[in-house]
Amino acid sequence: MRLPENLRSGLKKPLGVLIPDYEVTRSGVSSKIPKDAFVITVGDATTDKMISFGLSPSLSIVDSLEKRTKRDLPGGYVKTILECTNPPAEITEQSIGTIQQALKMAAPVRIIVTGEEDLLVLPVAVYAPDNSVILYGQPNEGLVLVQVTEEVRNKAKSIMGLMV
Repeated sequence: MRLPENLRSGLKKPLGVLIPDYEVTRSGVSSKIPKDAFVITVGDATTDKMISFGLSPSLSIVDSLEKRTKRDLPGGYVKTILECTNPPAEITEQSIGTIQQALKMAAPVRIIVTGEEDLLVLPVAVYAPDNSVILYGQPNEGLVLVQVTEEVRNKAKSIMGLMV
């Protein structure tokens, strides 16, 4: 599925609550995450930041890039590493299948994406368990925290349905 040009500006609006950069602290983030949450991070910088806060994601999705610049993979303990290919501005069937597989495995799981992971927030929102919280970066603004609800799932499905 490819993201058409006319949808790009709409995706700049956060899927959840935007935590401004100056509030992205250990206490500022952890106070917004329920104790028993299944924490999912999308993005290298977000994953690194959460690990530095002592919040080990159950699932992390990374691509070794930050703002299109190569970087080292985030640290932290991972039980299983999966890989998939996902070109920029696309969501591949392989990526969706890898996300579904990862969500059935014992945590923590990391998916390393060849290509770009940004849009994978959408299928993660569709398939994540009910007690999930998704964290991803909003460039130059802060961190987006998404509590997965039926409303969020439906919005993500709707956006994916508009992709060609």
